[in-house]
Amino acid sequence: MTTNRILMLLKTRGPMTAKDLASHLKITGEGARLQLVKHMEEGLVTVKTDVTGVGRPKQYYSLTDLGNAEFPDTHAELTVKLIDIIKASLGENAHQTVIDTYEEEGKIRYMNELTGHSDLEQKIAKLAEIRTKEGYMAEYTKEETGYYFIENHCPICAVAKTCPGFCSAELNTFRYVLGDKVEINRIDHMIKGDRRCVYQITETGPGSTKVPPLY
Repeated sequence: MTTNRILMLLKTRGPMTAKDLASHLKITGEGARLQLVKHMEEGLVTVKTDVTGVGRPKQYYSLTDLGNAEFPDTHAELTVKLIDIIKASLGENAHQTVIDTYEEEGKIRYMNELTGHSDLEQKIAKLAEIRTKEGYMAEYTKEETGYYFIENHCPICAVAKTCPGFCSAELNTFRYVLGDKVEINRIDHMIKGDRRCVYQITETGPGSTKVPPLY
């Protein structure tokens, strides 16, 4: 449905004009605006006017918190409660054990799925495929000097906000499965208020150069 596709585009591409949405969806500008007005009435979409530059102001549409909630946060409430129970009843050591186990399980599982992929780009592409299946809406871009691994959604965001150790565990897992000849840095982070999580991946072998900022 066009409705779902609009929400998906705003989720994966960020703020867009009605004209840009219409172009992507191959519908009329008026059709896009009607859908956007409907979403605004539902509280799923908001609009901001950009008056910078020359010419008429542009209106950019983006998802509200309610709009983002249309994309699943896997068993968020229950998982947060369980983490809180572990911390309260079993202590901080047990809480850290849960995080460590999550990290080790991820390393083993991802390494098994990456078996047979020796090229860095193949590994990144496979990792994006795996993470997308897990609900992270992952993709990557290749620049002249490296890669950007992008996750447009986080199905464990509520848990990560309560317990940032899970985010550290995932970053450690990426570093482990992509090997010791790459440098990985998280440059955008959802729990810090960014729209998505972005990882900068740079090869560290002879002749490699630093990846420039994404923006």
